[in-house]
Amino acid sequence: MAGAITPLPLAGGAGGGRAEAAGPHPPAPSRKREGERDLALYIHWPFCVSKCPYCDFNSHVRDSIDQQAWRDALLADLAHEAALLPGRRLTSIFFGGGTPSLMDPATAEALISAARRHWPAADDIEITLEANPSSVEAARFADLASAGINRVSLGLQSLDDTALRFLGRAHSASEGLAALDVAQANFDRVTFDLIYALPGQSAADWQAMLTRALALGTGHLSLYQLTIEPGTRFAALHAAGKLDPIDPDTAADLYEMTGALTAEAGLPLYEISNHARPEQESRHNLTYWRYGDYAGIGPGAHGRRLGTRTVRHRKPENFLSGLSRNGHGIVEEAPLSPIESADEALVMGLRLAEGIVPSDIANRFGLDHLLDDRAVARLFASKHLTWSGDRLQTTPSGRLLLDHILGQIADARPPSVTALSA
Repeated sequence: MAGAITPLPLAGGAGGGRAEAAGPHPPAPSRKREGERDLALYIHWPFCVSKCPYCDFNSHVRDSIDQQAWRDALLADLAHEAALLPGRRLTSIFFGGGTPSLMDPATAEALISAARRHWPAADDIEITLEANPSSVEAARFADLASAGINRVSLGLQSLDDTALRFLGRAHSASEGLAALDVAQANFDRVTFDLIYALPGQSAADWQAMLTRALALGTGHLSLYQLTIEPGTRFAALHAAGKLDPIDPDTAADLYEMTGALTAEAGLPLYEISNHARPEQESRHNLTYWRYGDYAGIGPGAHGRRLGTRTVRHRKPENFLSGLSRNGHGIVEEAPLSPIESADEALVMGLRLAEGIVPSDIANRFGLDHLLDDRAVARLFASKHLTWSGDRLQTTPSGRLLLDHILGQIADARPPSVTALSA
């Protein structure tokens, strides 16, 4: 999202000296991290009925799917990961894809039961499944709820039939709304996605659609601006001059309107593209953004395990072959250096409205310093960053330039010799 917005002309330059212009700057207390035992689990179901032209996710179309074979494969991959992460408390499970609502509910139930055997679960564990709003998939919702799913993320994408055809979606607006009704009748928590800033979409069009969406009664909305991702059909059309994205200034206006309307409706932004009522935020995604550990299983799934990044084989057939050879689907395990980890925690944390406590990140990874203080000072003065106590946050104007801001302020460095000997 932020990469689609034209950056403001901010002064450049590196350096780590503390600047008086940075405004109220907090001390650097040392704190004990909470929730160190907590763990999130991501399960990737790689299959879709068709490939959407904007989608760069790891999704594959197959004529037939052996549900039992995939159930066994995912259970085996889960067991491998669980053996490497003993003694953790499971706080969330997320079935993503692909289209996991195409999964046999018995497979979901088996995976949830296995996860609970591997790890003790939080009393309020959040178990989310992504679903397409087709009537066939909606018919599975009652069975999926019985399997243990308690939150559904519905890919409506638009409430307009013309936009849905442009986005390559197989459902109509009326079918999507009917599926939403079924979801709300079967699950305690429901969220849905919308894609906006489409070519030719006016501010009035988006305001009307978002106002309608906010009246549908869910406690969470994910609202994404259309981006042209490499390797997609939209990217090919754009390269051929057959698809022109909305201009950056209009996109910025739509983003600001989105934040105002959702806040007024009681679903304020808590992450750059996500809005929720209090206590309705996605606990699973907050684990990512707060840089907690998460196990990722299934084709193409990423994970972060005890300072190591894990990646599974993307192609389903390669995943199964790797699992047969090695007992797991991992294609890459890469230890993260303290600086890499700190940079990732910075990038993820500043996506959140709550922001970050820089000293906590530096202390967590044993670093002497996290931020370029002169850059932070400039961005504080230009009202793109702000301090709330010891917490650094982006402002609404700063969120439009997040990628640009991150490139300026990152200044993680290892401890000095003096610090090591202290």
